[in-house]
Amino acid sequence: MALIDTGYLEYEELKSIQKLPGNERYSKGPVAVIECVQEIPCNPCEAACLKGAIKIGEPIINLPTVDFDKCVGCGICVAKCSGMAIFIVDKSYSETTAAVTFPYEYYPLPKVGSFVKGVNRKGEVVCGGKIVKTMNPKFYDHTCVVTLEIPQEFADEVRSIKREVL
Repeated sequence: MALIDTGYLEYEELKSIQKLPGNERYSKGPVAVIECVQEIPCNPCEAACLKGAIKIGEPIINLPTVDFDKCVGCGICVAKCSGMAIFIVDKSYSETTAAVTFPYEYYPLPKVGSFVKGVNRKGEVVCGGKIVKTMNPKFYDHTCVVTLEIPQEFADEVRSIKREVL
């Protein structure tokens, strides 16, 4: 099934559309993973990248690509992506855990140190995790960026957290 049929992106479909980091790059630290798969006129990620690691070029409907050698995993592109389609994945976070950084535009914001449920692209709970960082500086334009520590084996799956109903 495809995104157009299901409303969510399967990892196998993503791999067929976007170039993803390999194990060697993941071993070097955090890196941007772009899950933008629709050719639409959009380029804030390219403009936001201070290292010039994200390219769209001409025409503006090209899918963005990441030069993994230039990417330092700073996360500015995560907040600037209007499609909420960029994540920072750090598979070298620890011996057993990875860190996934994602945009989060809901209230209340999760608190650092809290334990939450990590969800996949479908919104299904796949594992537990711990909030290790939240960032919401003014230049992020109201898009909070959250970093979640999870078991390493879920780094390619977890893309957000389950919102708890108050």
